[in-house]
Amino acid sequence: MSRTAPLRYAALALGVLVVSTAALLIRLAIDAGAHPLAIAAARLTLASMVVVPMALVRQRPSLASLRVRDWQTAALAGSLLAVHFATWIASLQFTSVASSVALVTTNPIWVGLAAWLVLREPPARGTLVGIALGIAGTGLIIANDLVQTGAAPAGRDPMLGNALALSGALAISGYLLVGRRLNLKLPLLAYVAIVYGAAALAMNLIAMLAGQWLDRIPLAAWLPIIGLALGPQLAGHTLINASLRHLSPTFVALAILGEPVGSAILAWLLLGEAVAPLQLFGFSVLLAGIVVAARAERR
Repeated sequence: MSRTAPLRYAALALGVLVVSTAALLIRLAIDAGAHPLAIAAARLTLASMVVVPMALVRQRPSLASLRVRDWQTAALAGSLLAVHFATWIASLQFTSVASSVALVTTNPIWVGLAAWLVLREPPARGTLVGIALGIAGTGLIIANDLVQTGAAPAGRDPMLGNALALSGALAISGYLLVGRRLNLKLPLLAYVAIVYGAAALAMNLIAMLAGQWLDRIPLAAWLPIIGLALGPQLAGHTLINASLRHLSPTFVALAILGEPVGSAILAWLLLGEAVAPLQLFGFSVLLAGIVVAARAERR
């Protein structure tokens, strides 16, 4: 293992920790009266307003070297990222933070299979064990939510929320795989600028078609939205994108499974969403899966 390897794992861990605050900030924005589609559009727009000008100044040669096919890849990756945020943020209206985040981070199933079948990258045995533990832990969290369906608060629909979160998982899996080659080809700033920019354009189009313009966002919702753009979007997702340059997409996707743990703890502390014993057990299994996969990745 190289001397820089611990730093790579630390950067990924920090990225996951920061991303864990996203569900809490989204719930605060929704409670303040913002529509999920408008939240997603504002999040991506604010992030793009930061990284795109920086890339135009510092990475102009890299951007100028892109071919038409590269721009098409960026547009597809950005569109998938927009769909991910649109469906996942909407899911938080209908189901618990813990279940929503657990389902949206099931992407290791899809990334692992696609990396094996499409990219011809068979996962190591330890990674497969980690994926199995991750799936099992996620299943325990979902099972707890299903048991509580009958006692769901008014306005909540856990099954609809779970379906939206799963759709978000499929979309982010496609984003990770579609954008991987371009991510390796470009400097990180150039990559996140064009992908976030494409995602912002796609998400704003979706929001406008639904009648959810940014000027309809209540003033009270802008503070958590700004925090969402600067924290999870810019800091968290950029660190995760950087990790994809040095670690396999399967392991990065699996590490993101740590997000439900942080999100559930924050929801319990700040939103009063109780964490059931079955959920706690599921979180433990998730973390075990991450540890097993990390050891396999280092070997």
